[in-house]
Amino acid sequence: MSELRLGDTAPNFDAETTKGKLNFYDYLGDSWGVLFSHPSDYTPVCTTELGTVANYQSEFDKRNTKVIALSVDDLESHKGWVKDIEETQNVKLNYPIIADEDKNVSSLYGMIHPNEDNKATVRSVFIISPDKKVKLTITYPPSTGRNFEEILRVIDSLQLTAYKKVATPANWKKGEDVVISPSVSNEEAEKLFPKGFKEVKPYLRMTSQPED
Repeated sequence: MSELRLGDTAPNFDAETTKGKLNFYDYLGDSWGVLFSHPSDYTPVCTTELGTVANYQSEFDKRNTKVIALSVDDLESHKGWVKDIEETQNVKLNYPIIADEDKNVSSLYGMIHPNEDNKATVRSVFIISPDKKVKLTITYPPSTGRNFEEILRVIDSLQLTAYKKVATPANWKKGEDVVISPSVSNEEAEKLFPKGFKEVKPYLRMTSQPED
């Protein structure tokens, strides 16, 4: 089983999906990506999750982020399940679900945890940057549905901190004050953050969120 860590290159792969055969890197292009797995088709929690992501499609689009799901069931099973998802969640599923029968992708990304279940995938989440680096991993047990508001919040933080010399504090939401990176001197901070900053401690300096 692969163990991907932050900063690793996300493995590329070819796969059959509900949107046809695709190459993962080609699918992402220069976008950010969210790859998330499901224990199996026709499960109640997964049904709500896939519908929720479809409802958030415009939010992912705003963030230049493409989503793709995975289950180890076959393509025909996926297609039938999509109909149920669209019916019960009142959505149109417009992103692909990978049919990973041979568990190739699951193995590449370490989505099968034998002590939990040696056949089904756990609820893994990978956020991948445009340079194909793994920027976040979260693993949920099969019984616990994901909070996609939190995943969007993390994307906001990752996209901000990738280009600005700041970090985001606990419970931060887009638009709130941020932390100035310790590597930035006060003199540099005065130039980078014209709205000013507050020095709570020499190592803890707060400033307004920089413009995107």
